[in-house]
Amino acid sequence: MRDRLIQFLCLIIAISAVICGGKLLPDILRVSDEKSLRYTDVSIDGAPPIVALGTAIGAFRGIIIDYLWIKTIMHKEKGLFYEAMADASLITKLQPRFGDVWAFQGHNMAYNISVLTDTPRERWEWVRAGIDLVRDEGLRYNPNDLILHKELAFWFAHKIDGVSDDAHLYYKRELARDWQFLLGVPPASHKDRIAWIASVKDAPDSLEELVLKYPNVGVLVDQMKEGLSDFDSKFQFQLDKNFLSNLGRWQSVQSSRYAKLLNLDATFRKNDPVYLVFDTVLKSAESKASLEQFLPFLRKKVLREAYNMDPTLMWEFTRDYGPFDWRHPQSHAFYWSRKGSATAEKRFSNDEEVYKILNNDRVNIQSMQGLSRTGLMGFDPFASDNPSRLNDPRWIKSIDNYFGVLYRKHYGTRGGGGDSFCDFYKNFMAQAVRELYRFGDYEGAQSILSNLDRLFGRGGLIPNNEYEAPLEIFVLNTTYDQYEGAPDIARSDVYAALQHGFREGLLLDRRKILEDAVKFAADLTEYFQGSQYADFVNKFGERRMADLIGDLRSSVRDVFANVLIDSSQPLVDRLTIYNRAAESERRFVYDIVKAPLEAEFALDPLSTLAAFATLLPEPPDMEPYRQAMAAEAAKRGAEGETSKRSTAEMK
Repeated sequence: MRDRLIQFLCLIIAISAVICGGKLLPDILRVSDEKSLRYTDVSIDGAPPIVALGTAIGAFRGIIIDYLWIKTIMHKEKGLFYEAMADASLITKLQPRFGDVWAFQGHNMAYNISVLTDTPRERWEWVRAGIDLVRDEGLRYNPNDLILHKELAFWFAHKIDGVSDDAHLYYKRELARDWQFLLGVPPASHKDRIAWIASVKDAPDSLEELVLKYPNVGVLVDQMKEGLSDFDSKFQFQLDKNFLSNLGRWQSVQSSRYAKLLNLDATFRKNDPVYLVFDTVLKSAESKASLEQFLPFLRKKVLREAYNMDPTLMWEFTRDYGPFDWRHPQSHAFYWSRKGSATAEKRFSNDEEVYKILNNDRVNIQSMQGLSRTGLMGFDPFASDNPSRLNDPRWIKSIDNYFGVLYRKHYGTRGGGGDSFCDFYKNFMAQAVRELYRFGDYEGAQSILSNLDRLFGRGGLIPNNEYEAPLEIFVLNTTYDQYEGAPDIARSDVYAALQHGFREGLLLDRRKILEDAVKFAADLTEYFQGSQYADFVNKFGERRMADLIGDLRSSVRDVFANVLIDSSQPLVDRLTIYNRAAESERRFVYDIVKAPLEAEFALDPLSTLAAFATLLPEPPDMEPYRQAMAAEAAKRGAEGETSKRSTAEMK
């Protein structure tokens, strides 16, 4: 009787447990979905036998994962990076929801294995592979993992946009080239960039929808497909990343200054059958109109499928924060850190892990600082030059606003979270005072200086006189002593001074302002050429300060060109500036600015009053100048080939 009673009670307990478990299961599944904690029971296709075994044995696979993880750490500590990568790869296949392993594997490729290679190209392939792994695979399995978002953002900001890696200049060129082929050259104004990304966001999601809306696009796609059908017996026509990159390369040739100087159009037509197909199909007026309808759809498709990026988020960030240029590494750093904040913070709501949110937000606002210092880009993908990277003062207001958001968010964070953003804000805004002063915006510079004095100077918690000096004295006191530690500040000061010189000095016919700006640029270039770091040459034959000094040498050309194509300024003012410039200055920029200014001129009422060639006349002796530029470009190309052969022979 006693045994039956025990059995009956056990049965009641079991039934109660099943009922309670059934009631709790929906909430458990809901929370696990929200926190991305669902355990996968499906191994990845092509996985080795150990993965299939681990999947088959269910919960015991945790033992296998622990064993592989310990083994991975041991390999790393011994410097066996390839072996560590192999074991980490097994873990990601066995348990794709293990975010730390994706971060480990990506960092191992981008940082550890990359530096073991011999050439910049090999090193870049490993850096890009690490980024691709986390962005295209890790985050697809772990879309709510804050650490993966932060790590990915940091790699863009530190590994590519930083200067610690000997091959950083190569990384910057390759990233800019890839994204210029993918998205094209962004419009100059912030308003136009918002519309530019909106066209991608609003494009149809499928080719069928696009063709239904624009039947002529279907004709264009069929023509390209037919033209490429004989390219290779194994070739499969796909509207993918490679297709868009090849199409973007064709477009870039049509507008590239160096492509014209080196006659690359004829070279590609002769040697590249894919280029020839695009050139044959897309040259007609009808095809050009269809291409403008087709490109936003293709870009949207590739962004989603090949880069795991959301065009809607790209548009929202451009609308709400600033004029992103996706050829710049810091734009990607901002995207991934901000996306991480938006999607993953709910997983770290307790005080023990709030530092993870704080670190991610630091990367976020630091990327905005990077865009302020170097975010106004110019790049010719067929030149061997580094991208020109001008300071973009439009980000000053964005950072001012976003600082307030982050300060309030982290005011109570333990460890002085809010104070860390105050330190950033003080340093950045002191730089902004100098930048606006050099730019000639004395009122804006004084406004920021007064605000700093109110918040952190005489009106601060501990009153002090750090910001009470007159504007000019403050600028002089905080200039050269910071250049060695933060050379980007020197670049931004030079560019701001030159912008002021061209706009005010020439528009108001006060040549002395421009002369002073050019002298300031020359003096600062000479200062850095005498720096102890200027002669240091890294293992790839590039000087540590070469990007800065090179930018300063070409700053007159880059800034003058940017001033002339800046559509936020009246067209008639810019044409006046051009015509008041010296012949040598006009020769610098004529071939760069002619096409965009002519397109803008065609839509302006000025076009009814005068011919474009009258308002933007070609400077004297342009042909000899072009020949000299072509010879210089050919020489640099030959030197690059010689360097590649020498490296290959050394290997």
